[in-house]
Amino acid sequence: MPFPGGLWWLLCCRQGFTLLRRDYGDADREADGEAEEEASFELRAQGDQASLEVSLSQPTRTSSGSERSLLVSEEMRSLIVEKGPGPVEEDPDALVKGWLQREVRGGVKTPWIRPRKYWFVLTPDSLDYYSSNEKGAKRLGSLVLTSLCSVLWPDKQTYKETGYWSVTVFGRKHCYRLYSEHLNEAVRWVCAVQKVIDSKAPVQTPTQLLMRDVEEHCGSPEVLEQIYRCNPILRYTSSPLYAPLLPFPYGSLDQSAPGPRSYTTLRDEAVKLFNSLQQLESQRDPVPLIQGILQTCLDLPPLVDEIYCQLVKQTTEPPAPGGPGDLHYWQLLTCMSCTFLPSPPVLRFLRFHLDRTESRFPASEMAKYACFIREALGKTRGRECVPSLEEILVLMRRQEMVCTVHCPGAAACSVAISSHTTAEEVARELVSRLGLSQSPNLFALYEQSRLREQPVGSSTLLADVLTRFENLAGEEREQDAPCRLCFKHYGFLDTDNVPRDSLEFALLFEQAHEMVLRGYVPTSEETLQTLAALRLQSLNSDFSTHAPFPRLEELFPPHVLHARLPAPRPDPPPPKCRGARLRAGLLAGGLWGHSLAKQRAERDQRLRGRLREEGASTMAAIVEKWKLLQGMGRPEAMAAYVALVREWPGFGSTLFDVDLRASPVGAGPQRLWLGIGAKAVSLYKPGEPEPLDSFCYGRISSFGASDSSTFRLSVEDRDLLFETSQVDEIAQLLTTYLASTAARRPPQEPAPSPPLDPDPSALPRGLCPVAGPWQRPPPTGSFGS
Repeated sequence: MPFPGGLWWLLCCRQGFTLLRRDYGDADREADGEAEEEASFELRAQGDQASLEVSLSQPTRTSSGSERSLLVSEEMRSLIVEKGPGPVEEDPDALVKGWLQREVRGGVKTPWIRPRKYWFVLTPDSLDYYSSNEKGAKRLGSLVLTSLCSVLWPDKQTYKETGYWSVTVFGRKHCYRLYSEHLNEAVRWVCAVQKVIDSKAPVQTPTQLLMRDVEEHCGSPEVLEQIYRCNPILRYTSSPLYAPLLPFPYGSLDQSAPGPRSYTTLRDEAVKLFNSLQQLESQRDPVPLIQGILQTCLDLPPLVDEIYCQLVKQTTEPPAPGGPGDLHYWQLLTCMSCTFLPSPPVLRFLRFHLDRTESRFPASEMAKYACFIREALGKTRGRECVPSLEEILVLMRRQEMVCTVHCPGAAACSVAISSHTTAEEVARELVSRLGLSQSPNLFALYEQSRLREQPVGSSTLLADVLTRFENLAGEEREQDAPCRLCFKHYGFLDTDNVPRDSLEFALLFEQAHEMVLRGYVPTSEETLQTLAALRLQSLNSDFSTHAPFPRLEELFPPHVLHARLPAPRPDPPPPKCRGARLRAGLLAGGLWGHSLAKQRAERDQRLRGRLREEGASTMAAIVEKWKLLQGMGRPEAMAAYVALVREWPGFGSTLFDVDLRASPVGAGPQRLWLGIGAKAVSLYKPGEPEPLDSFCYGRISSFGASDSSTFRLSVEDRDLLFETSQVDEIAQLLTTYLASTAARRPPQEPAPSPPLDPDPSALPRGLCPVAGPWQRPPPTGSFGS
């Protein structure tokens, strides 16, 4: 249906006015208001916000060196070069010039409005654009270039969407998005703009200049008091902050990094964090807000120095020193000091602030926090996670946390830890507390859940491990809960001489039982039933109908029961013919599909019933064997259990599931067990008691990680490549065993040459092997010396 004549005339007029406004109205507005406004880095001018009681005078060196007096507006205005309406072509300062299309209202993505071309001129100080390249053309806009500006390279995605190669230049107030039809031209502009930005001197904010003054005059109390009195930017303020205290590059952040949070620019995030700090004063429960601020700093590391400076500012001459709001600032500063380490200039300024606070308010809560923060800064290093809610509460009281470590066969141990305690320190304390100092075997802490277990690195902070546990508990994933810390053997160097009445033998017994349940002890089903009966005897003593019965999967390997069930028939493959696929799809969506689903459900129900029958018969056989152990004590049952497990030649080795890429035994299976023991490295076929091949450590020339999922083992003249998800654990365990072997070797015996690893520092650091005091800590990436 055609449009009426009046409506068509109205649409044409509106479209025409839109184009005229795009070409002329926007240009006039840009010429008037798009030049870079230069203001203070910290606060707006007093004329913009009458409520701000802040002087913008910035100290600058005079002949006496006592104070500074250069205004920020004058200092920044000197960056702008005033240009007259002279001919564009005759500009001697032009570095690059040419026609580019600039994004206007409607954007390049709007198909019915083509962006208008402008004449762009790049000078050593700015990026200007004009209405044309003729003499006397009007300058429509100017972007002053400083060291904080940034430029983005053209990306292929924008070209696919718009047909143009984009060049984005970020300034303090404005962002120029320029477009070119040719990639070479876009690259030429990007390189030229970046070269101008790199040639600029680093911009320093007034806060940085004042920090330098404070450091230089720290021995003159009169000069320091004058600096603080004349520069309110160093003191507490109840007014909002409109710009960060430290310089940050202009431009948006990379949002491609994985994470639940999305951020804007660093400058905007710094201002938002100051608003959060001010909200902290009136919070009844500041813990969640403190954790959120810490998480932002962890996600955006450049903001760490900014938050330190903001906290120093807000704790300097507050209206109520020692009040609830002021103490909230000090508590956040305490958590920051235990999580992040500032840069050296900010660290020196922070330590001066702590000394000044202690001297002005001795024996106060603020002085106690200052002393705690100073000690924490000497121990803090990088954290993987922000403090947990429990850790924040403990830090607010300047106390230590209590960590619970479970020991198989013994009661759980409570260990006092701080934010700086490593897993190796806790493991050594447990070795001493449990009387295991004289044991030749190695011990470590493990992260343990119902489905997985992995050792904790020796240099890992336990506070980070507890935070991960808190996060997993918050996700409410039942299959992985609960998570806990466990203390157990890390490596076996001598299992024959462990006293049966010792705690270490109980640990050995529990670890042997774990290997049996996971299927890592290949033996007959009859022996597995005997082991289950011995386990019941060690738990409940003699048979009794009133004795508590553990679940079958806690006594007997579940995979043995599943192996008895018939293999399910696979579903028929999809038809190759298109017509047949269509008919199959129609049938699957109708009554035939419901019938297939019903058959699968019935088949699964029969398998579950068969599994219950097999479990009941197996439990009956275990109980019969348990009755035969009448009168056997718990130590004897444990010793008999360990003796049966020790019959397997691989007992004492740590087994890893690997896929062998280059088989040393010809046409052997690809899925293997890699067993790492105290004397040799062995390869086993899963379920087979005898190894396919075994290599003593003297035959191993080198080892290491080829990539994140491939472990390389060089044995004499051949390389073995294993696909595994436990590359780091395998490499560290090999390093530990080799170092322990070298430490126990007699002096007259020559030591083997170290492996030729390409990069020793590439090996993972310290999976917490802890042994007796006579052993040296294992070196990383070598056989030891």
